[in-house]
Amino acid sequence: MKYINKDKKFEIKRYPKTNNTSLLPWNSSEEHILNYLHDNNLLSSQSGILIINDRFGFLSCLLSENNPNVIIEQESQKKSISENYKLNSLNLDNLKFLTPLEKSSQIIDLILLKIPKSNDLFKLYLNQIIDNIDENTTVVCGFMTKHFNNQLIDIAKLYFEDISQSLAWKKSRLLILRKPIKTEKSSIVNTFRTIDDDEISQYYGVFSSNKIDRGTEFLLNKLKVLESESTILDLGSGNGIIAKSLQKQSADSEIHLIDDSILAIESAKMNIKGDNVFFHCDDTLKSFENKKFDLIVCNPPFHFGYETNIEISIGLFKESKAKLNSDGRFVLVANTHLNYGTHLSKIFNNHRLLSSNLKYQIHECKN
Repeated sequence: MKYINKDKKFEIKRYPKTNNTSLLPWNSSEEHILNYLHDNNLLSSQSGILIINDRFGFLSCLLSENNPNVIIEQESQKKSISENYKLNSLNLDNLKFLTPLEKSSQIIDLILLKIPKSNDLFKLYLNQIIDNIDENTTVVCGFMTKHFNNQLIDIAKLYFEDISQSLAWKKSRLLILRKPIKTEKSSIVNTFRTIDDDEISQYYGVFSSNKIDRGTEFLLNKLKVLESESTILDLGSGNGIIAKSLQKQSADSEIHLIDDSILAIESAKMNIKGDNVFFHCDDTLKSFENKKFDLIVCNPPFHFGYETNIEISIGLFKESKAKLNSDGRFVLVANTHLNYGTHLSKIFNNHRLLSSNLKYQIHECKN
């Protein structure tokens, strides 16, 4: 998809690719941010720009001349932004990626934040940047008007004295934050207990923030690790609650956890330990070039921010098939309405429904 900015044409593509033409690589809230910057001459005098939650690289690419630092929460974000830099012949050396848990080494004059769906994640972002801003910093937050909730203002008030809101433009609005409040930083970790009374900790913004997800709970009540399953992969591991349960059943098994989310993987590291436990932050299984598994377990994502997209899950199912040992199995739990059984039957030679209730299904697949 092409975008013209000040007579320069940019081409921005989604990563991973999608066949759904309604899913675009940017929205009007990001355009609104750019218009605000130009209208208020905020780009000419800035010595440091930080961009947060730029999923496909629209802001990063169009502001590449300002050599921004970019906070990425997903490995797929990094890949997407990098690919779009290459697509537009931009210099990747001028771009610095940071995780949400890393600190910038300088005071930031201008921060551009596309507000995420998770209020907790919005709070984590503001909490993390507060040490790198001063009274001259402007934070411009973009969102679609239909996604506004009063908690956004309440969260912003914890960190800023001056909070203003723009007029609506193309169904989007901006929050402008100034005058940071220098108070003691709050915790960015939630903790809850499972049905087995295990304590699970996770960073704000990770899926199922203060309780076990119902689908995961249904899976763990039904899933038994077989004696032959000595290599296990928790695909889309989140906070590691599934892997932790499987480790209890099979302490000697080699367990790998993989998730696209940096915060999820860092959360999982707090919850599951062991010399035979390995963590991977990635959105594909390509890094397991010579590795196969006896058991792959998955509670696949289908919500990505405000988008619903099962294409990514189906892609992971296909990759999982190639990573199973000859007698290995792929077990997943999913919402019944997603109708994953139809797709799984086409991908795997053997598919059966292990268990189901009104809301969830557990599928078992073999090659």
